[in-house]
Amino acid sequence: MYDSFSNSYDRFVNWDNRLIVELPFIEEKLKQANATTVLDSACGTGVHAIALAQKGFTTVGADISAGMITRARLNAQVQGLEIPFYLAGFGELQETLGGQQFGAILCLGNSLPHLLRLQAFYAALADFYQCLLPGGVFVIQNRNFDLVLRHKDRWMEPQSHHEGKREWIFLRFYDYEPTGLITFNIITLRKQVDGNWEQDIASTQLFPIQQVELKSMLERIGFKQIEYYGNMQGASFEPSKSGNLVMVARKPV
Repeated sequence: MYDSFSNSYDRFVNWDNRLIVELPFIEEKLKQANATTVLDSACGTGVHAIALAQKGFTTVGADISAGMITRARLNAQVQGLEIPFYLAGFGELQETLGGQQFGAILCLGNSLPHLLRLQAFYAALADFYQCLLPGGVFVIQNRNFDLVLRHKDRWMEPQSHHEGKREWIFLRFYDYEPTGLITFNIITLRKQVDGNWEQDIASTQLFPIQQVELKSMLERIGFKQIEYYGNMQGASFEPSKSGNLVMVARKPV
């Protein structure tokens, strides 16, 4: 899905607004842990890693999608930055990165639920733990699946983008499968001025992991001082209301 979506992803995300909202929270959590090195896992097109590098952090990115990594390297090049971006999925980071350890690891954008088995979650979290320095901080941003599963709303807010004479509209919706998994679909509509609309659809599956389950796994792996927020601005997490589940956990010294 994400290889095919990589060329449109930076049009889909309003990065100017998103970074204004998210960077202060991320920087605060990094500074609280005295973190100067950051691994952005599931980095996508690398924009968080680039923004943090511009703030003075030493950053590395990793993603399982070759298309996303190609785009991340191009984005860093445009900004005049040399950031290592690795092709690596969850559970492969320590091996692929040669045992590097970081003061902070990010896993944002509802990326972790792309793992579809509990065993895979444990393997990924253990890998993250090994990639953290003692005292390091781990920041996860997921959809609040407590809320998603309660209401089973299908449609998310449309996104749009204009670029010269071209226009894009992005429509996202869920299919709730009998297996308990969720199929996440993105329809991309695009057209030139005075042209006809063209469309693509891409789909992938998600494991709708909830707060209690993820907390238990983090604790079993060894993470401590787990905090919960309802968004990337530090709002309180309310299972029945919050759109996001943001978890911040520390590796003991």
